[in-house]
Amino acid sequence: MSAKRKMLLTGAGGGIGRSIATLLLSSDWRIVGLSRDPARSEFSQKEFTQATIDLSDLAHLPEQLRLVASEHGDIDSVVCAAGVGRFGSLEEFSYEQIRELIDINLTSQLYVVRAFLPLLKRRGRGDVVLIGSEAALAGGARGAVYSATKFALRGFCQSLRQESAAAGIRVTLINPGMVRTGFFDQLDFEPGEDPTHAIVPEDIAVAVKMVLSARPETVFDEINLSPLKKVVRRKHRAPLP
Repeated sequence: MSAKRKMLLTGAGGGIGRSIATLLLSSDWRIVGLSRDPARSEFSQKEFTQATIDLSDLAHLPEQLRLVASEHGDIDSVVCAAGVGRFGSLEEFSYEQIRELIDINLTSQLYVVRAFLPLLKRRGRGDVVLIGSEAALAGGARGAVYSATKFALRGFCQSLRQESAAAGIRVTLINPGMVRTGFFDQLDFEPGEDPTHAIVPEDIAVAVKMVLSARPETVFDEINLSPLKKVVRRKHRAPLP
């Protein structure tokens, strides 16, 4: 029997990340989960290792990631599922809020991949999977800053794919449409109530598993996942905090 593969997973504490962890742990994977909050107790401590790290703390992030990499040199896959949403016209954002959104949705993702890519290259194989957004495909009103982070993440993946293929590293970007998670709790809009109006986190987990299970010679460069119908329900609009 082949040894279980080991994954670094950001955003493991909830939403999409938790669904990815749940599915992959049931499929003979081992996971090192990064999140700001401790993971839920349903994860087997034998196969799931918790690392409580705030990805928005860029000043300390490189050293924290270095320590995780030194403790888990057998990681062969990196899946970045962490991210936040903030929407509004550009002038509604403070300069600090612009920086914060870029830090967590883009810069921290580059830091994570930068920290673990040498491990994957030394192994001669591995996967990097990033969870993007449909906002990387087309900009929309009140989404300028958010879309900017996702467009940049898409460009990063396209370049990294070309840089890493010779080392046996596969790079995949998954762009979900609206996903029924707590992502919308603090926003002034959400998907419609019908099941056809949003995908669920488990859909993304299935796509991640498919990507990781493909023959080593096959790469899913980019996957777009969308609900059958795009229906947006507006809540009472409140100003950005």
